[in-house]
Formats: sequence, C-alpha cells, structure tokens
Amino acid sequence: MITAVPAGATADSAHTTQTTTKPQKLTWKKCATEDYPTLQCSSVKVPLDHKRPGGRQITLALSRVPHTAKTSQGPLLVNPGGPGGSGLTLAGFVASSLPKKVAAQYDVIGFDPRGVGDSEPALNCRPGHFNAVRPDSVPSTPAIERANLNRAQAFAKACADKYGDVLPFIDTVSAVKDIDVIRGALGASKINYFGYSYGTYLGAVYGKLFPHRVRRMVLDSIVDPTGVWYDDNIQQDYAFDARHKAFMAWIAKHNATYKLGTDPALVETKWYAMRAAVAKNPAGKKVGASELEDTFIPGGYYNGYWPHLAQAFAAYVNDKDSAALVKAYETFGAVDAEGDNGYSIYTSVQCRDASWSRDWNQWRTDNWQVYAKAPFMAWNNAWYNAPCAFWPTRPLSATDVSNDSLPPVLLFQATDDAATPYEGGVVIHNELRGSSLVVEQGGGNHGITLGGNDCLDGHLATYLSTGKVPRGTGEADAVCKTLPDPEPQAAKSSPPSRGGALHGLLGFRG
Repeated sequence: MITAVPAGATADSAHTTQTTTKPQKLTWKKCATEDYPTLQCSSVKVPLDHKRPGGRQITLALSRVPHTAKTSQGPLLVNPGGPGGSGLTLAGFVASSLPKKVAAQYDVIGFDPRGVGDSEPALNCRPGHFNAVRPDSVPSTPAIERANLNRAQAFAKACADKYGDVLPFIDTVSAVKDIDVIRGALGASKINYFGYSYGTYLGAVYGKLFPHRVRRMVLDSIVDPTGVWYDDNIQQDYAFDARHKAFMAWIAKHNATYKLGTDPALVETKWYAMRAAVAKNPAGKKVGASELEDTFIPGGYYNGYWPHLAQAFAAYVNDKDSAALVKAYETFGAVDAEGDNGYSIYTSVQCRDASWSRDWNQWRTDNWQVYAKAPFMAWNNAWYNAPCAFWPTRPLSATDVSNDSLPPVLLFQATDDAATPYEGGVVIHNELRGSSLVVEQGGGNHGITLGGNDCLDGHLATYLSTGKVPRGTGEADAVCKTLPDPEPQAAKSSPPSRGGALHGLLGFRG
C-alpha cells in the first residue's frame, strides 16, 4: 500500500500533528443550481504543510446539502475520485439520488481537494497540454517516442516551474489530513464517508490515520492499494482492452443498426483500421490516433456512452463522415481548463504518492509487453502517467491500509470494472476487517451505486440508515445482477439517465 506518509512517520504521529490545527467556524452561503436548489457553499483554511500548522494556509472549497430530518446522522463527505475530481456538485447529486428519508438524515458535504477546482491555489501546470493533434500514442518510431517523451518532460518541468513550492504537499495523506480539518470545522466528532474510484483510496487512508473518526464508510469501485500507482495502471490496461472488446461485441450484436459486421473480431479490426486512418489524416484536423483513443476510453468507464460512440464509429467507417467523430471527440475526449486542472492534480498526487521508475527503458519494455496483449489503451495510458518518470519531487513512503479498528465498511465492486479491476475490491475486503463486499455480477461500469441498480442502491440505503451490512459466506457478502446493456436508440434520447449524470460527475481516468 503506497501513501504519502514520510519515512519514519506513523499513523499516530500523523494524527497528533493534525490535531494541532485549530477548528474553524464555517459560514455557509447559498450557491443553488437548477438541479440542486438547496446547495450551499463555504470554504476552510488548511495548512499547506500539516507538519507546520502555523505556516502558509491554503483554501479548500466546500459544498453542503443540509439535513432536513429532526435527527441528524452527521456529515456525509463525498468524493468522486481522480485524483483531481471536484466534489462540489457531487454533494447535490448524492443528496438528490439517495432515498429522501435517507438523505434527510445527513449533511451531505462535497469538497474540492487541495489544488482542485474552486480550492486555492488551483493547479494548472501546462494549459493546453492535450490540445489536438498530439503525436501518435504508439511509439512505432524513435521520432514518435521522442515527441511523446518531450511532452511528458515539458509537463513535469512546467509543474516544477509554476508550483515548485506546492508540489511537495500535493499527495493523498495531505488530502486525508485536510479531511480531518473539515471534520473539525463541521463540529463533528466523527464523519461518514462515501468515495468513488480514487476516493476509495482516499477513504482507506483516512480510515488508517483516523480510525476513531470514522462512523460509516462506503467505498465504490475500489483501488487496489497494493499496486499504487504503477502496477495499478498496468492492470488497468488489460482490463480496458477487455472492456473495449465487450463494446465491439455489443456493436456486432446490433449490426442491424451500425452495419459494421456481426463478428466482434471483425468490428474490432475495423476500429483499428479507423485508428490507422486518422493517424495519417486526422478527422476534421482534430482527431488523430491519440484523440481517437481519448474519445473511446470513456466507453470503458460507462456503457451508457456506447450508443453515441458506436454511432460516430459507424458514420466514419460507412459514410466517411468525419463530423460525427469530431463531435464525439469534443463530447468525450477533449480536455478543457477544468480537465487541465484535474490532470495537474492527478499527476501531482500519483507522482508524489509512490515510487515510479526513473529508467525509461523499464517503461518501454513493460508497455510494449502490455501492448502485445492489450493494445487498446496501453501506450495512451503510459504517456498519461509518463510525467512521473521525470517528476521534480521525491516519492513518499508507503503505509499499509490494513485496518481492524474501523466500524463495518461497505464495499461495492463490479466484476468487469476496467478502471479499478475487481481484484482491488477483494484486496480491500481482506484488508479492512469486518468490511462487507457487495458485487455487481457481470457489471462493467466504474462507479455503480446511485446509477440505477436498485439492488445495489438498496444495500447502500440500508447501511446509511442503520449501519447494517450484508453478511455472506463466500468471497462476496451479497451479489447483485448487473443492469442490461443500453439499446442503440439510447443515442437519440435527450434526458440523461441517473447513470449518465453520475458518470458526468465522476469523469474519466480516476
């Protein structure tokens, strides 16, 4: 388990340092949106360096949907993952998606972790880093490899030049200590916590450092703490390739709509032919090979995107229509300023949290081996993480998240999740004594509660209401069937589903 506790530090010493921060009083103001009319906003100051609580302070943005029941169960902090995801809107989504009687019992609290979104300072190391058209992700020639390496090195250097004084403190354990400052500012002796994706790792580390501050904890789509972060990314590559093949099989099943063939292998061959074509002649001068991968990777996170992506794929192959592909890229793949900020935090946290090889020869060997078996995302993901080979801060030491001091933690994991493969849920189930694992059998989406599966959401509601978790005799304590894959006509539907709304908030890559 890799976290950012400095060498020689312990959970107890980390906690002792944290409690020297004086609790603050929060002032809440209305920041309602059309979708979330009761949303409120505030902010809290935290030390940049928690070992120096009287030193430089930074600001964290907070949001809240207050409880309405006569009796409150306290704050429920929510995090969408990343690292680099903003949680402000997620508070509104969670409060409106839980059963009303459950949501009414909690102050649902969203927050932008340090460096993210409305928190200050918000990092944006190299604006436009993902501007089209980038070099082909597959380094088939030395020149292409050098171009991609230059981009990675330029990003790491830009972060060092702009934020050299901040980067040593952008890491998971610093963010965990921030959560405890938020807890103090809320006036709560304990918190409830609900994290998706990287948010599961954030929660597990919080539980390790502050077990006596945890009342209830829900972890959905779980990071394998034993692979943070290099190995976890390698495992992602294999899982995303399998998920992409599942998408190709879905297109083949719906050949009457897409007319790309009834053989999944043939459909996949056509996809790689499309990739080769845009590598030579980018669609609309915007979508080259790397941008095409960026566009289709979100389909590995959420199958609700499949009809839209399949439509663009078919239009390009069958009708020579580049416009549909460009539109899909602009919808799913293009990176805006918010995305630049998210990527700046993603790299800052992952590169600081754990050791990454500084020998590019190892990266090259490992990723070509992956590519030989799982080509879909292998090199795209390698370049996404490559700044860590050149990162300006030293990596921090590891902490073991195994824990026998927490109340029962409720875990959710889909068997075919690509971003956080199933094994991560099993590992954490074993690491957190007394935890309960609910499995979505056959599910391939990343982030599965509050997405429309009544079985999963029933377990969540029961736990948040009563603290009770299911208990089984096998590897899983409860099993839910997955929802059916979407139908092709879903591409034309206008109102977004609850799953679509959730995945819009969770984003990609985390």
